[in-house]
Amino acid sequence: MPSTKFDFIGATDKPALLAFSTPDLLDTARGALEELGYKVHTAATHSDFAVRFSQVRYQVVIVEELFAANTIEENSTLDMLKSMPMAQRRHATILLLGDSFQTFMPMQAFQQSVHAVINRSELFLLKQLIEKAVADNALFLHSYKEAQVRAFADPVRR
Repeated sequence: MPSTKFDFIGATDKPALLAFSTPDLLDTARGALEELGYKVHTAATHSDFAVRFSQVRYQVVIVEELFAANTIEENSTLDMLKSMPMAQRRHATILLLGDSFQTFMPMQAFQQSVHAVINRSELFLLKQLIEKAVADNALFLHSYKEAQVRAFADPVRR
């Protein structure tokens, strides 16, 4: 039964969303994010993830490759993220965690339409890996965001 607890996100909060089926992985990811100062929400199902992701501009999203699935191909959450236009997911640094990835392998991340992939064997470094992925994504999008601010600040274009 879904929780009826409301967890409001304030202007200074750093929201993060987790989609995990494995309790020990969920606990590890939650702990790493909380240590980094994130306010962590968890999705229990694919539809719960879709609703939460559409309602909050999460800064970090971590999905387990087998979230509510037996194979990565059955992971509806990952399929939803892959098919979503970039403009709808650009605000979040999306990480995919699983056994079938080599940590920070760019081609594997690109194939899955995420910012970074992390191998489960490197969970002991999860806090540092999250920091690195967020920093890399911020650097990558820096010029884009600056251009966007200038375009919308230009009074001639209004």
